[in-house]
Amino acid sequence: MIAVDTNVVVRLLVEDDLEQATRARQLFTSEQIFIPDTVVLETVWVLSYSYGLEAATVAAGLRRLFGLANVHLRNPAEMALALEWHERGLDFADALHLAQAAHCTRMVTFDRRFVERGREMSGVVVELVA
Repeated sequence: MIAVDTNVVVRLLVEDDLEQATRARQLFTSEQIFIPDTVVLETVWVLSYSYGLEAATVAAGLRRLFGLANVHLRNPAEMALALEWHERGLDFADALHLAQAAHCTRMVTFDRRFVERGREMSGVVVELVA
């Protein structure tokens, strides 16, 4: 199994560099691929802010990628939740933080927007630091 970096995933998804996209596609058709959470996080950021793609478009592309039999994630269920919550308006980083904190009772933050949008997404209470 090999792990891939963000630029490999981005090239595969957006195909804006034909040579690199072809090489990325070859990897994804011939290898068992592990995509770290940090790579997914960075990929969402790049696709959203550098390419201007909407959350639903990014999530759809990643779901197709994650559905490949040879693609592996640390925790597919957490990633699925994070993508769902991102599509519902939560910043992806916050969604991933919240999904990975599912075993906790509370998540505290100084980010009011995270509190407003995250409070009803999971069983974890999202609240401002007192």
